[in-house]
Amino acid sequence: MQILIGFILGILIGYGAYKLGSLSASGAAAAAGIGGVIFGFGGLSWAVILLLFFISSSLLSRAYSRRKKAMMEKFAKGSQRDHGQVLANGGLAAVLALAHWFAPDQVWLWIAFAGGMAAVNADTWATELGVLSPAAPRLITNGKVVSRGTSGGVTLIGYLATLAGAGIIGLAAALFTPTMPGVEVVFVVLLGGLAGATVDSLLGATVQGIYYCPSCDKETESYPSHHCGTKTIQRRGWRWLNNDLVNLFCSLVGAGVAVIAWRLIS
Repeated sequence: MQILIGFILGILIGYGAYKLGSLSASGAAAAAGIGGVIFGFGGLSWAVILLLFFISSSLLSRAYSRRKKAMMEKFAKGSQRDHGQVLANGGLAAVLALAHWFAPDQVWLWIAFAGGMAAVNADTWATELGVLSPAAPRLITNGKVVSRGTSGGVTLIGYLATLAGAGIIGLAAALFTPTMPGVEVVFVVLLGGLAGATVDSLLGATVQGIYYCPSCDKETESYPSHHCGTKTIQRRGWRWLNNDLVNLFCSLVGAGVAVIAWRLIS
């Protein structure tokens, strides 16, 4: 019954997000599947964490949309998330929820889930709020000033958003982890979130595939063509490493660091 209810909720949320414009058709289908697995196999605590990420990221992506419009040309995709983005952000979480169903006594699965979700939430908050910084971003690798929306560019506001995005997931996770002191849960989840988001920025600044649109004279993540329809030219990075894979690595690092920190202090 829990699994059935979980998938019904997943479908309803995916459909609702599609109608609101937060997800494309493929994104809604992926969200329904991932949400169903996490709701059905994870239970209430896992559902709360997922919903906290999904609702907050959706609201932030729509906030200040006019001010962000100029930066959207740099991103591979717009504010309407497709199946690739949904799978990158929630795929690991769904695998961990499924594993939890068969091994509910393995606390590390819950810690990994919370750490991974903290990482993608921190990265999303940093992306959505960091581009609003009045100060120009600097490349995380060498401190060089870059234009807003550049992959690997960081700002103070972006870092504060990273901290807040990871912290809110840590606080929520602490409420559902009675076997550990709340401060320890917040610490390991927050650490995982910060580590994952930092790796995301490092990959974006170094090896993520970045392209150039000769028509718009803009650097972009879009490949093989820009939003204007012009074919883009590779400028740096690995072509196979797109933003979706970078987000997946972000969640993997967040989960891994959270588990390692938990092992060291428990």
